[in-house]
Amino acid sequence: MTQAKIGDTVTVHYTGRLDDGTVFDSSTNRDPLQFTLGQGDLIPGFEKAVVGMAPGESKTEKIPVEQAYGPYREEMVVEIDRQQMPEDLEPEVGQQLQVREETGGVIPVVITDVNDGTVTLDANHPLAGEELTFDIQLVNIA
Repeated sequence: MTQAKIGDTVTVHYTGRLDDGTVFDSSTNRDPLQFTLGQGDLIPGFEKAVVGMAPGESKTEKIPVEQAYGPYREEMVVEIDRQQMPEDLEPEVGQQLQVREETGGVIPVVITDVNDGTVTLDANHPLAGEELTFDIQLVNIA
């Protein structure tokens, strides 16, 4: 039976959970996920888990922080003067923004604190610092 290898385009169904059992993403009730192994489109631990699977096979894989979104990094949290925010924006905790770098790139951030003088922005991925558990079913290898 054919097994998934680097360079293969695969189709999978998955459910991702945190350690406390909270589901953070799932392909249940929607189309399965299709991607090419080795292109780096997904977290490394997920791709590694799919390599070697055969169509129809299912597994549960616990992915360590380093193979997921990496550790939570305090240096990616910054406090800025509220006057640096656009005048037409009323900042709220949980609001997602995009910050333009000097190089022209864009960094997604989330507002984590707002007070009279400052706004705290967090550029960590929302799942940074988390071990992730995935239930994976390989549907097809193209």
